[in-house]
Amino acid sequence: MPQMPKTRVTAGDFSLIYDPSPSVVERWYINDHTVWQDREGLWHLVGITHAEPLAPLDEKHLAHATAPALGGPWTRQPFALSAMPEAGESVLWAPHVIEHDGVYWMFYCGGGASREQYRIHLATSTDAWNWTRHDANPLLIDGYEARDPMVLRVGDRWVMYYTATDEPHGGHHLVAACTSDDLVTWGERQIVYRDEMTGSYAGPCESPFVFERDGRFYLFIGPWPPKRYRGTRVLVSDDPLSFDIGDQVGYIDAHALEVIVDEAGRCWCTHCGWNQGGVYLASLDWV
Repeated sequence: MPQMPKTRVTAGDFSLIYDPSPSVVERWYINDHTVWQDREGLWHLVGITHAEPLAPLDEKHLAHATAPALGGPWTRQPFALSAMPEAGESVLWAPHVIEHDGVYWMFYCGGGASREQYRIHLATSTDAWNWTRHDANPLLIDGYEARDPMVLRVGDRWVMYYTATDEPHGGHHLVAACTSDDLVTWGERQIVYRDEMTGSYAGPCESPFVFERDGRFYLFIGPWPPKRYRGTRVLVSDDPLSFDIGDQVGYIDAHALEVIVDEAGRCWCTHCGWNQGGVYLASLDWV
């Protein structure tokens, strides 16, 4: 049987859609984020936020903005969540929201007592405005700064992808995954992608996002190359739990990229981060 040709993934020009800054003098940033449309058709953006300059270990609030259309205009709203030390949260990082059974499920990194004990937490909402932390928290603790969760329905199970390392103190940078039947109880870690680069903090496996298209799975990870803040690699696989760098099919000049599908079924991708000036949107093209 002949091998199917690989689809190349590219992006159009990025345009600024949302600046979280309260004023031209007081500058704020949005970093890892999530974008979705609620049942009433309103678009929501929730993400890491803080005043410039960057202060990752002081990122204790999740920004919230809404818009009638994906391209805007976006309106700044009160924080979606703020860190609760009594819940074991030292930071609030990298939320990802899905809707299931009439409930919005927000997965995020809540930090921890040490970077070797960072945790993934869950909060739920019935209206996309008011969030309640789940009694099952923490859902998992893993690796060095286990964070950046992203949840995808694959067949009859849920898969949570996140960034981690081989060992709690560091090692090879990984995209790990675990599976669930109910979005609350998660199984053992599986290694989805192991990079050649080793270390602890940061690394080239941040902000993993997996998107299914035509029966194939596309993994977006970054930043790449090392020491560059912007740069997302795109890997393709027929197996949602196994990716290889030899199957790279795209490179996009973006940080903390998210894939969004609008009402018309068109694909878009985002870019944001420290000292980037806000959140940007570009068409995502499959060639």
